[in-house]
Amino acid sequence: MRAALHIEGLVKRFSGLTATDDLCLDVEEFTIHALIGPNGAGKTTLINQIGGELRSDAGRIELFGRDVTQFAAARRARLGLVRTYQITNLLDDSTVRWNLAMAVQARLGGNFRFLDSLSGRKNVWREADEILGETPLARRSDVPAGDLSNGERKQLELLMGLAGRPRLLLLDEPMAGLGHGESLEMIEALRKLRGEVTILLVEHDMDAVFALADTISVLVYGRIVESGDADAIRASDEVRRAYLGEEDAVC
Repeated sequence: MRAALHIEGLVKRFSGLTATDDLCLDVEEFTIHALIGPNGAGKTTLINQIGGELRSDAGRIELFGRDVTQFAAARRARLGLVRTYQITNLLDDSTVRWNLAMAVQARLGGNFRFLDSLSGRKNVWREADEILGETPLARRSDVPAGDLSNGERKQLELLMGLAGRPRLLLLDEPMAGLGHGESLEMIEALRKLRGEVTILLVEHDMDAVFALADTISVLVYGRIVESGDADAIRASDEVRRAYLGEEDAVC
């Protein structure tokens, strides 16, 4: 299986502080790869480098075998990289279905002056409805986004990300702020994507990580200190030392 994402020797420094330190990482295509680490480990910096919003000081980033190290975020997006937290804020006064239609239209390259004629764009509505499909939000399609629960808003953001037809989907803490039931729904939604899209998941909820990830990489002080499946990560003394007082989180 080839790598959807290959990172080699990545470095980023801020005023003498090394946020990513000669970092290497491979994410295999069509897998769910989780990135975990204590606060301050460099996860946000790394994701910003992968997404193209932050220029690296050294190293190489490849997407599907293509060197994108110097590519801007928009050019990486055209190669299939989608970040859920990069999506435009939800239109709270517009329905779930309308927000999805806007996301579809954005991928197609149109501007947003189509609101008065969207009723004539059957292909846009059709795709929005296909994305909604049998998801929990299907029954809420005519509800304004502003009336959704936090969990439902997270689900809508995920669906809007899928509207971009990603090949590699970067998810930044999709479980944050969710209740137990909402977390289970999100886990199930992500599980259904396995084999359809490659996912790099940054997450603190270890129950979700262990339930979803094919591979888990542990980031500490800008370096990957361990990669493996859930059993390997649970058993790793290196991971326990990295988390110090957070050992229970990986047990």
